[in-house]
Amino acid sequence: MDRIKALEKIAGQLTKELVVCNIGFPSRELYHVRDSPTDFYMLGSMGMASSIGLGLALAQKRKVVVLDGDGSLLMNLGSLATIYNQKPENLVLVVIDNECYGSTGSQCSYASTVNLKKVAEGVGFKETFFLQDDVDFKEILKTEGPVFVHLKVKAGNANVPVIPMEPGEIKKRFMSEVQK
Repeated sequence: MDRIKALEKIAGQLTKELVVCNIGFPSRELYHVRDSPTDFYMLGSMGMASSIGLGLALAQKRKVVVLDGDGSLLMNLGSLATIYNQKPENLVLVVIDNECYGSTGSQCSYASTVNLKKVAEGVGFKETFFLQDDVDFKEILKTEGPVFVHLKVKAGNANVPVIPMEPGEIKKRFMSEVQK
């Protein structure tokens, strides 16, 4: 399955959850699939989606879904230990694994040789899921967190335009939604 198809399936099952989306093409693809004030589109800070999502989950009660990439998570593996030890019940970390750094030129990541689900289990995550084609996200959203989801997709980026908002606009709109 292509990443944009996975994002369509996930977005179609979201209701009022807050979403933090990984940099570059994943954010562009999510914006193309469904633009929502509940979505925070990262335009920089590679490797930090999981940490931003953790802070957001600890600061309020709404369910937080982090859409991260394998390369991004591998850049900040320490976030898994921090998430596990903080134990936010409202956090779902989805690692969309295409085995490459899709937003920086599709260089191969180490996800082809590292089982990210097993890494999360080794850190202590009790609720882990591996998905490939069937993305039944509604049941995952009902699971008490922290939850780790390893979602395998094909490499490649969808041909979608850039997000037509400035970073400050994205932040302001998202913060207004968080404060509701």
